This record gives sequence, structure tokens and C-alpha cells, in this order.
Amino acid sequence: MSSEAISRFARSHVRRATSGWQPSTNLRGDVDQARELISGAAGVVVLTGAGMSTGSGVPDYRGPDSIRATPILYHEFRHDPVARQRYWARNYQGWAVMSRAQPNEGHRALSRWEHTGSPSPLVGVISQNVDGLHEASGTRQLLTLHGRGADVICLDCARMFPRADMQQWMAALNPGVPMNDHLGPAELRPDADAEVENWQGFRVPPCPACGGMLKPDVIFFGEPVPRGRVAAAFAWCDAADVLLVAGSSLTVMSGLRFARHMNKAGKPVIIINHGATRADEFATVRLDEDTTRVLPELVGFGGTDRR
Repeated sequence: MSSEAISRFARSHVRRATSGWQPSTNLRGDVDQARELISGAAGVVVLTGAGMSTGSGVPDYRGPDSIRATPILYHEFRHDPVARQRYWARNYQGWAVMSRAQPNEGHRALSRWEHTGSPSPLVGVISQNVDGLHEASGTRQLLTLHGRGADVICLDCARMFPRADMQQWMAALNPGVPMNDHLGPAELRPDADAEVENWQGFRVPPCPACGGMLKPDVIFFGEPVPRGRVAAAFAWCDAADVLLVAGSSLTVMSGLRFARHMNKAGKPVIIINHGATRADEFATVRLDEDTTRVLPELVGFGGTDRR
């Protein structure tokens, strides 16, 4: 496939992922029914999306209050120095704000579920998020499908560096760039992308080991998820009796494929998300709820226990 065709394909995914929010219209069941399915399972796998972290102040691409954004494509980052410069200038500002985000009650509920094994064994959490909040809450049985924003990788020598170090390197190279620590919803975008007007003079540090190109160790649009990571996620789905989707519209195939896989296997799918998802039609239980509020209640670590 040519680079032009790859870009067109990636742009189609971007358009889908950032398309206008639609309300939920295909709801069924309630928290009690979801709890009953989970409690009776020999194992549950959880798939989380951006809606898990909006309660921690991390914006999403497609929620009811999200600001339309055009994320950079992998091909653009890799081959366009100007696009790469603009990306890092924006990320320099956004990461400083987003790196301070803390886990919310939804993250903590999943962590307690894993460690207690109640109300049923938790096979693992497959997360489409790169914000590190599941790790910060104590979740260990975790597969970060799209990578980790806390890491930076050299595309030439494959060495990894902490994103915090990258922040220091950029600060040293750009002493005249003021840091805006008070970005609001209108300026901050998903994946630590921020609105920055004057970025043309921003200097991007090279890899300190080989002088190569540094990139956040996250999956950009147009970049494939590593096959081993996908295979591990499918293995967790096969080991589980129930899939719980929390805070994902399942707009792109990256997450939708796991819901389809479970449905094809005849296993219940529970979806908790504000707004429509691409798997609503075959969800066993479909709730339009705030994951921060309903997850603690669902697994018995908060809210009103109606059992």
C-alpha cells in the first residue's frame, strides 16, 4: 500500500474517531442485571476507553463535551519535520498538565476488584488509554493496547526513555517558551495535545543515545497495534466469560473487535458509556452511565449496594 493510501486509510479512522457525539438510544438492563452477570462469571475481562478518564480531567475525542480535534497521523510524524515540530510543541504544554491527573473512583474500583477477586475473578483490564491512570490506581493485570504516554521511544535505535526526561530536554532547548499550567478544556486536547499558536521556533531534542527520532511510545492513528499485544488481548477474552466495556464508544476497530469476538462466542457483553457505541446492538446490558459513579457500585465498592 502506498504512503498516500495509508494516509487516506488513517484519515478515515480519524474522521470516525472524532465524529460528532450521538446519544445512546439502544439501552437495556440495569446495574443489578450487570452485577448479576459479573457475579456469576468464572472470569471477566474489562475493556476501557477515554470515558474512564474524563472524571480525572483527561479529555476525550468524542464525548458529549469534547472539543473537535485532528490528531497527528503516524506517517505525518515520521516523515514531516514541520508536523513533528508542531506536535512536540503542543505536547510539551499538554503533557505538563495531563501528567498531574489522578485516578478516579472508577479506576480505583477496578484495582480493588483485581486485588480482592470479588465479585468474581478479574482476568485483566485491556485499556485503550495511554494516560497511566490504571497503573497509578494499582491495577497490575493490565494490557495497554495503545502504549504508555509516560514513555518515549527512539524510532532509530529503539531505546526507551521516561517522558519526564523528554520534558526536561525540551525545556533546556526552549528556555524562552513559557509554560501554561492552566490549560482549560478549550485549549487541551486528548493525548496531551494542546492548542499552541507560536510553535514554529520550537526545538525538538534528538535521541541522546544515537541522535535519532524520538516519539511517545503510543500508537498514533495509522500505526498498527503490535500483533503480540492484540493476541494477548484476545487470549484474555477467550479466558473470560463476560466482557465489560467501560467508557469507550468502540468507534474504531482497535476496541470494537474484542466486543465482536465475545459476541460471536456467545458471551455476554456489558457496555457502560455516555453516548452511542458501535456495539450497542449486541450488548446484553447497555447502560448510559458515568463510569466514575457506576463502576464502584457495580462491583460493590461504593454507591448503594442493592443486593
